[in-house]
Amino acid sequence: MQPEQLVFLWLILLSLGICAMVFGIRYMRNKENMAMIEKGLDPNIKPEKPRPAPFRNLKWGLLLVGAGIGLFLAYLLDNTALYNIGHDHFGTNGANVSIYFAMIAIGGGLGLISSYRIEKKELLDKDK
Repeated sequence: MQPEQLVFLWLILLSLGICAMVFGIRYMRNKENMAMIEKGLDPNIKPEKPRPAPFRNLKWGLLLVGAGIGLFLAYLLDNTALYNIGHDHFGTNGANVSIYFAMIAIGGGLGLISSYRIEKKELLDKDK
């Protein structure tokens, strides 16, 4: 394809994407308003203060701790077990970069799972 054709194709795709996004936002807002009307609520009245989120700090804390532990483990793996694979004699050539992203995601996911388990246990203890 010629560059002029690619620009034209990108403009068409961008226009369609923006239209789909606006349509989707309006559609979801309409569905939300209809659900509020079915429950007998006025959709024009929004709650004055946000609902409390008691475990928000716990969730963020465990997510960041998990990501930090994942980053530390990736550093240890890169510089010990995988040192001969991704490093040359003058430093690093970047072959083990993907392990950092993977370990951050795994650590963050484990932090969120532990947050979920703590919240679930707390809610079950309140019900008893």
